Amino acid sequence: MANINIRIDGETKKKAEQVFSKLGMTPTTAITLFYNQVIRTKSIPFELHADIPNEETIEAIKEIDDMEKHPEKGKTFNSVDELMEDLLK
Repeated sequence: MANINIRIDGETKKKAEQVFSKLGMTPTTAITLFYNQVIRTKSIPFELHADIPNEETIEAIKEIDDMEKHPEKGKTFNSVDELMEDLLK
């Protein structure tokens, strides 16, 4: 085993470690993965990104969860015409 010492901006480190955590890995695992991919591809090889929803999507997910828990809060329609009529009110 070998040790690597690097200097990195504190905010960059914090943000990267949050992403690593969401991907289920430690910084050591992420760096090891990066090194192995560099060796394999002989390049700067990849992008990893978590599927992190934006605020609008998070709110929509919460709304759907609430509707599933409380179906009486939602509206139902018997036809597309009824739906469109309600939407155009």
